[in-house]
Amino acid sequence: MNKTRLLTTMAVFVAIGTITAQLIWFPAGIARAYPMQHAINVIAGVLLGPGPAVIIAFMIGVLRNLLGLGTLLAFPGGMVGAFLAGYFYKKSGKKGFAAFGEGLGSGIIGAFAAVPFAYVFMGSAVGAFAFLPPFLVSSLTGSIIGWLIISRVKANTFLSIHPK
Repeated sequence: MNKTRLLTTMAVFVAIGTITAQLIWFPAGIARAYPMQHAINVIAGVLLGPGPAVIIAFMIGVLRNLLGLGTLLAFPGGMVGAFLAGYFYKKSGKKGFAAFGEGLGSGIIGAFAAVPFAYVFMGSAVGAFAFLPPFLVSSLTGSIIGWLIISRVKANTFLSIHPK
């Protein structure tokens, strides 16, 4: 794949992730659940790989924060989940493992990573178990949505950008 097509695809995913964050969210404990961020992580992880998926998650987090649509907690979970989604898919070739990687990365590892992140950058001393339920709800919902979408994408469609 050429770099122009890769960057354009990444920009489209960033735009979709940023727009859907404003449209699709629900309260989940002490945080808001943004399932489409997680769905984008799964889709980008499968179609583009772990590196571009992490960059997309980072850029969505930046834009959401600049637009007042999210918090700094978008970074630890989103980026770890995107990486594991892409990595698990790359190693297994199974889309279900990408969804599992997103759930594990954002839902569990991201919740634990959010504790020092929240303390240092947000002045909050909330423990990991306060973050775990909302992170899990958000990431599992989004992982399922992403898995459903990516499972319907055929290998020969315009979205498939892996070389054959």
